[in-house]
Amino acid sequence: MSGEFINELKKWAAELARHSAEGNDVGLKRAVDLISRNFNVRPHEVAIFALTPDDRFLQFLVPERLRGVGQIPTTSTHSLAARTMRENRAEVINHFSVIPHSSVFEAVPISDGQPGEAIQKIMSAPLVFERKVVGVIQISRKANSAPEAGPDFKHQQLRELKAIAEALAPCIRAGAKTHV
Repeated sequence: MSGEFINELKKWAAELARHSAEGNDVGLKRAVDLISRNFNVRPHEVAIFALTPDDRFLQFLVPERLRGVGQIPTTSTHSLAARTMRENRAEVINHFSVIPHSSVFEAVPISDGQPGEAIQKIMSAPLVFERKVVGVIQISRKANSAPEAGPDFKHQQLRELKAIAEALAPCIRAGAKTHV
């Protein structure tokens, strides 16, 4: 990731955090566009979750289509997002489709008329604000098979995702009113 990109994202995120602190809705469309271009994934392969105010669930902020589908209990043993939140640890998994996980959200079509796709490869990082995990960001590659999904994620990309998570965390803190 270029230093210019991370600087643009940090500047944008600071402005977003200021608006959020003032009680305004926070829009994530620009962040999703920048992030998806950086990792060469489709916008719906960027997922951002916020911890609910009671700390019991992770709720989807993006993709927007998944917001109303449900929430992930933070105690879930079959959710990478929940594990990322609990362990406050980023990771990359390039063989995700063969690891036991809850696939209910993968079955949701992102656009009308197209079936949901399986996540083949994924990176996951916690969003930490004031030393507390307030959410999770995940970048995935979805397809019918791993070769169709594209290249494996590299550890350098995971470092980039951690830098992005650091920049976004103030915008996603628990209780923020956020929209795409």
